[in-house]
Amino acid sequence: MLPWKRALGPLAALLLTTAIAVVPAATAEAAAPSRGWNDYSCKPSAAHPRPVVLVHGTLANSVDNWLALAPYLEDRGYCVFSLDYGQLPGVPVFYGLGPIDKSAEQLAAFVDKVLAATGAAKADLVGHSQGGMMPRYYLRFLGGAAKVNALVGIAPDNHGTTLSGLTNLLPYFPGAEDLISAATPGLADQIAGSDFLTKLNEGGDTVPGVHYTVIATKYDEVVTPYRTQYLSGSDVKNVLLQDLCPLDLSEHAFIGLTDRIAFHEVANALDPAHATATTCASALS
Repeated sequence: MLPWKRALGPLAALLLTTAIAVVPAATAEAAAPSRGWNDYSCKPSAAHPRPVVLVHGTLANSVDNWLALAPYLEDRGYCVFSLDYGQLPGVPVFYGLGPIDKSAEQLAAFVDKVLAATGAAKADLVGHSQGGMMPRYYLRFLGGAAKVNALVGIAPDNHGTTLSGLTNLLPYFPGAEDLISAATPGLADQIAGSDFLTKLNEGGDTVPGVHYTVIATKYDEVVTPYRTQYLSGSDVKNVLLQDLCPLDLSEHAFIGLTDRIAFHEVANALDPAHATATTCASALS
């Protein structure tokens, strides 16, 4: 067997393992909680007139990704919803692996469902990792800008990732990119320089009428370099956790799963008229 063929399998496995390592293992197939969020009888209040749709990351699902943030937002009076997207045939529990343009179509249908149930004119989107980037395709190409007020991306791979330079090795292994694309197109789409990301970012990062917030951590080991998460545009707020609290050590997974400082910034982005300063003490709020 040629040396590159012997290396191909481990390289692909390493890419997948790197992604899996930052997602909590699911113990059962994702299902919307029977109580709590995804309550389609919830009607937005005058204080919070828009439902919040949570968009999970790669290899995550609509439950595990939001066990902390969904209740956090519910406790503050929001109608909260989450969806599963990007499922590959025969792969339960772990989502976000399908072609990202198709995942965006699933998001579009879900937002329509939420708006119809709640009677709201627009929704706010909050996404982690791929879930903070994928909605931008919906906003730009699928009419989402007319139905979305704000997009809050937590550690989003807006301009792709090198997985700390790992994907730079792909050109040295002929066929590796084709293998990854065939097996997990949602992962291949997120590699910096992919056709998907080139199309997504042509002509600018944002679309008019939508408020964008990016919340990043300098300790991100998956979406690297972390500054590539930032967006450019007239209605963009890029936030680095360590500028708010130097003691915050959250990396890619925990910024979206448990980080209360990040959650406080999410709440500020959803209700900027009542925003309060985010500090280390926000972790206790």
